[in-house]
Amino acid sequence: MTTFSKFEAADYLANDEVIAEYISAALADPNPDVLLAALNDVARARGMAQLAATANLGRESLYKALAPGAKPRFETVVKVLHGLGIELVATPSVR
Repeated sequence: MTTFSKFEAADYLANDEVIAEYISAALADPNPDVLLAALNDVARARGMAQLAATANLGRESLYKALAPGAKPRFETVVKVLHGLGIELVATPSVR
């Protein structure tokens, strides 16, 4: 019998370039829950406690903000992105 382990994206987010591409792909998706899931993956890859400290958020607040179905404030998302060393950049969309 073949058994499979659960895929964990956090296991593959090993450097800043990969993380930036992952977050960029999530931002391109129209579903805001995709961004939250990606931020959660990156936070787990970096360490929730470390990110909470860097982003100046409480650890429990960070867990709640990145939980499935959460509706975090934009300010919180920006703090998380800055804590990860990611900046938002606007570019014209290709249609």
